[in-house]
Order: sequence, then structure tokens, then C-alpha cells
Amino acid sequence: MADAKQDAEKAHSGLRYADAGVDIDAGNDAVARIGALVKTTRRPEQLDAIGGFAGMFALSKTLEDPVLVSCTDGVGTKLLVAIAANEHATVGIDLVAMSVNDLVVTGAEPLFVLDYIATGALAPSHVEAIVSGVCEGCRQSGAALLGGETAELPGMYADGHYDLAATAVGVVERAKILGPERVAVGDVVLGLASDGLHSNGYSLARKALLEPAYAGLDLGALLPGSDLSVGAALLRPTRIYVKSMRAAFDLDRAPIHAAAHITGGGLLENPPRGLRADQAVSLDLSRVPRDPIFTAIAAQGVSEQEMRRTFNCGVGMLLYVEADRADEVASTLRDLGERVFVLGAVRARGDAAAPQVTFHGE
Repeated sequence: MADAKQDAEKAHSGLRYADAGVDIDAGNDAVARIGALVKTTRRPEQLDAIGGFAGMFALSKTLEDPVLVSCTDGVGTKLLVAIAANEHATVGIDLVAMSVNDLVVTGAEPLFVLDYIATGALAPSHVEAIVSGVCEGCRQSGAALLGGETAELPGMYADGHYDLAATAVGVVERAKILGPERVAVGDVVLGLASDGLHSNGYSLARKALLEPAYAGLDLGALLPGSDLSVGAALLRPTRIYVKSMRAAFDLDRAPIHAAAHITGGGLLENPPRGLRADQAVSLDLSRVPRDPIFTAIAAQGVSEQEMRRTFNCGVGMLLYVEADRADEVASTLRDLGERVFVLGAVRARGDAAAPQVTFHGE
């Protein structure tokens, strides 16, 4: 018995964390790779460097009544396309965009982002690519990448798979918070064009475009009606509207009253989030060019109602704008590179049971 016990102790004496599937050296390599990337997002309010237990960020003393704003989101099954294509940088942009676009509709300025990457086995080159995209998203939105976590979780994910999440924190003067209480009947509805699908509806998009029972397209094939491959069209990063919208917010006499990010729930569920319960809108989508990826999905038998409930259909953001200032706001946004469409106007809802969003010509 003594010999058996000694043999067992000897067999287990060399057991390491790596034998359980966690590679500490790979984790350290990943951190070393991303250090220089993270520095490119640094803001002057940061009080420490990467590597601490927590990030520290000072609020500006010029704010009279600051209100912190926070949002958390992920990228969803768009990640499965990135994994299949072995293209991991653009989803980092998506990760930032999904939170900062939610945040900016309040009128807030994004201050910093915290990211979380979870995988079964760390591939430092993948982490580096993902974080390069996160940093690009932070630069586009003016936010710092203040900190994050990379978790290696053996057995939790299929080989090569990972998941992403991020939280964005921003600040807005209380008196400048946008929202439904500011919106008036007669306000003009401006739509800002999306860059394709952004990061919503990918379970349906993948089924319609990639599964053999439907379109059965390869990621490398040309998307019908487009000069992009299917993979490139699916991986176009979510457009970040922060800098252009904040420039429009700064116009004299605050002509923008509220905004709605067209994210999960599409054009049916998101526009009401910027309206009071007694208000409604009728949107004229004929003014928005239909991106080939939406046409290709719809061609697989997806109804227009389902398209509108699932996807942005070419409109990534709605703005509710004072009517006599709508041209000024649209011009400012166009000068900053946005494609802007006048989609309708806010009206009284009338019947409380009536839908808050209808579509011109229906």
C-alpha cells in the first residue's frame, strides 16, 4: 500500500495548470501583444497604465451636474462568421460600436470602455487581432480602453471559439440629456445610413445566406448584386456615429431632441424608445437605398415585416429634430461623412392601441 501511495503522489507531483488546459504563458503573451495597442486609446483623464487591478479615470471639473451613462453589449453570432473566416479584427470594432452607439443617444460623451474576451484556449494572435479592433472602435468614438479581462475557460467553448462583451461608460450634463420628454409633434425624423447589417440578426442572416437549404453561399463567393464577398459583407463593422452626432448636438439651441439606435428589434421596436407613448412616426424607407445584403436575405423568403423587426434595413440611427432646424442638422452630419435621409415626422398617436411605427405607403 505504501508503494502504491508513493507512486500516486509521484504521478501527481508534476500536475500543472497547463495540464488542465490553461496556458499562463499564452495569457502573458497576449497581454504583451496588446499593450502598445491600448496606449493608442489613452485619454488625459486616465490615472494609471495597463496592468493594474482596476482602471482609474477622473471626471472633468468643467461639468456642472455630470451624469454617468453606461451600456453593456456583445457581438452575438456574428462571431461565428469571424471564426469561420479567420478574420478577428472587425468584430472588435463591432464590440465597441454596440455600446457607444447606445450610449450616445442619451447625449453622452463616451469616456472609456472595458472589454471581456472568453475562450477555451488562448490564441495570442487572435486576442491581438480582436483588441486591435477594439482599439480602433475606441479611437473612432474617442473613448479610452481603460481595462478588460481575457479568460481562458477550457471545456466551455468549442475549439477556436470565443465570446466578447464590453461595457462603455460616458458622461452627460444633466440639462443636456436627450430623450422622449423633449420630442414634440412635428419634429422631423432623420435617418443615418448603416453600413450593412451591423451586429444584429446574424442567426437569421447566416441561415438565409449560408445554409444549403436556402442560398447556400460560400463566404468567399460574391454576394449577389455586390462587389463584396459574402464574408466581407457579413463582417462589415458596425458604423460608429459618436463623433458626428456629438458635433450635431453642439449646434446652438440644441435642435436634436432624442435619438434611437436601430439595433436588436430593428425598425419596429427601437424608434418608440425615443418617443413618448402618445407619439408615433411613419417612416418612408423608399428614401433609403437597400444594401445588397438585405436584398439577398429577403430573397430567401423573409417577409418585409420580419426584415424590419430583425434588421436595420439600411438605417443605423434615427434622430428626432426640431423641424425648422432639420436642414441644418442634416447638412452638419453630411459634412462629417454621414448619409442622411429625411424619413418622416413625429405625429400624435391618437389611439393608444395603434402602432407607434408605421411605414409610408402602407
